[in-house]
Amino acid sequence: MSNGYVVGLTSDGADATGATIFGDIGLDRLERAGISWRVLPDIPPHGPVDPAALADVDAVISFAHVPFTAELVRALPRLRHVARFGAGYDGIDPHALAREGVVVTTTPAALRKPLALSGLTLLLACAHRLVENHRVTVSGQWSTERGRHRGIGLDGRTVGIIGFGSVGSCLAEILAPLGVTVIANTRSGSSPRAAELGVELVDRQTLAARSDFVVLTAALTAENRGMIDASFFAAMNPTAYFVNIARGGLVDQSALTESLRSGQIAGAALDVYEPEPPDPEDPLLTMDNVICTPHALCWTADFTRNVSTSVVNALITVSRNEIPDTTLAREAVDEATWRGARTRSDA
Repeated sequence: MSNGYVVGLTSDGADATGATIFGDIGLDRLERAGISWRVLPDIPPHGPVDPAALADVDAVISFAHVPFTAELVRALPRLRHVARFGAGYDGIDPHALAREGVVVTTTPAALRKPLALSGLTLLLACAHRLVENHRVTVSGQWSTERGRHRGIGLDGRTVGIIGFGSVGSCLAEILAPLGVTVIANTRSGSSPRAAELGVELVDRQTLAARSDFVVLTAALTAENRGMIDASFFAAMNPTAYFVNIARGGLVDQSALTESLRSGQIAGAALDVYEPEPPDPEDPLLTMDNVICTPHALCWTADFTRNVSTSVVNALITVSRNEIPDTTLAREAVDEATWRGARTRSDA
């Protein structure tokens, strides 16, 4: 039986039946908690958002990156919770929403290992030249091309990780027994996890120059958009590979393309792009030294189970007028005025 609390699902990840691109996300748990749900009308990528589409919901599961601004939520007095299905929150200012009485939650812990393993998968595919060897086999060139695409292996190599938060540190843990040296770069220049794992922190240009593999795991912010630029690729070695599992907007994609085309770097493996989906005419999609996956490499059964559990737990917690541990900008939430503390008649 419904308690009157309603969750809206953005249509970029779910159809009218509640079936999602990730599989079963546990909507039955919401129903058992007395929470009803519906799929929202289509919202254009990156907005603008018509407030009328969200007027009758208390919370939103945002699968992609619907922009939620302070101006928007002021027009939605009933809304109290935006739950991102994932770790990123592009287009959302958690502090601004918190000041307006709306909590924003993400799922970094649930995403940590699947995303780190995606980075390892792409790194190993580059190291062993997996795609090139696949093409040799299926194209009937076994006798002439076999052995041409020799991998470089990992022993004695250096992996540079840009962004050493939950995902970056998890990747470093996984790499530890594989015979590589891990170095890292963080925005703040410090990291307790790096110290614990014995990972040296260096500036970005030093990391580019010393790494055989660069793996990008940083969050995208207004300040670091396009930070991986032509100067970064120029500092990399011509035998090095670039892996991006973070956000396409962190990279000057034209500079990456030129670096690959000129042989400035050996290759790249990309799960993210700017824009998404990439333009079908984007040269990155046809280069022999580039591996492309559709921003979905970490979408395993483990990913769906763990992220779904985290999202649903947060939705149920907020519906009970409690603030989840996965809330962003927790310090900005004024519990005295938080919308979750209002009675239903006040909301």
